[in-house]
Amino acid sequence: MILAYGVANLLQSAAAARTTIHHTFDPGLLVRLAGQRTYLFGIGCQTLGFLLAFLARRDLPLFLVQASVAAGLGVTALLGVLILKWSLPSAEVMLLTLLLAGITALVLAAEPAHSRRLGTVVVALLGASVLAIGVLGVFAVRLHGALGSVVLGSLAGVDFSAAAIAARPLANEHTVSGFVTNPLLYLLVIHSLVGQLLLGLAMQRGSTTAAVAAMDAAGAVPAAIVGLLLLGDRIHEGREWLCVLGFVATLAAVIGLTRYAEPQHHHATTPARRPDAPAGLRAATTGR
Repeated sequence: MILAYGVANLLQSAAAARTTIHHTFDPGLLVRLAGQRTYLFGIGCQTLGFLLAFLARRDLPLFLVQASVAAGLGVTALLGVLILKWSLPSAEVMLLTLLLAGITALVLAAEPAHSRRLGTVVVALLGASVLAIGVLGVFAVRLHGALGSVVLGSLAGVDFSAAAIAARPLANEHTVSGFVTNPLLYLLVIHSLVGQLLLGLAMQRGSTTAAVAAMDAAGAVPAAIVGLLLLGDRIHEGREWLCVLGFVATLAAVIGLTRYAEPQHHHATTPARRPDAPAGLRAATTGR
């Protein structure tokens, strides 16, 4: 799953970099991206990662699965350096190491268990959250540069987190009829599509690492909380401290990556830098 998501991030980023920047919350972006084989290969890898994650959620707590998805960021960065000749500052190397250490701690703290069912109220809230995230996306798409990348990536993370919450109990359905008639299936699909659109918009605006790190940070927390409170996720007795330490380390790493990540691409339509412009203004006008 980690490898599949890492490759997917890289391929989708390359496709997004070759697509005209969108300044509106336009689903047509997905159609234009789908016209590129690179993006379609990325979607294939993401689908594989999604299926593996779906199966993992049958028994593993969401705080572990969602944090493990973040490890794909390390694979993306490594492949970007090796294949696309990205620069990887020493700060990012240290943060990626911290990310790996945090996920390792979560692996050691997690206790497998089947999910509980979600109540009707929670299912309704998952449905309402699609509209709320969509409205926020309409405003967030107007942001440019690193800020736009981080905000849109964070909204994508919340969407994918909602999809993960829906997937955990859905993965424990034992019959085909129960699976296809479960409203969680359709909430999972809708949240995933909206999240995919937001992630594509985020990757157009700056660093792939920043966009994906913001997505992972925003996606890990809601799923972890809901999993522990409502879905029966468990921590090995006596290892609560390790779980907290691992989760804090993971969040610190991904938040740090949103601060230090350097942009790996820019568009030909991006205005040129003015040498006398302040750094903050350059960031706002160039997407760097």
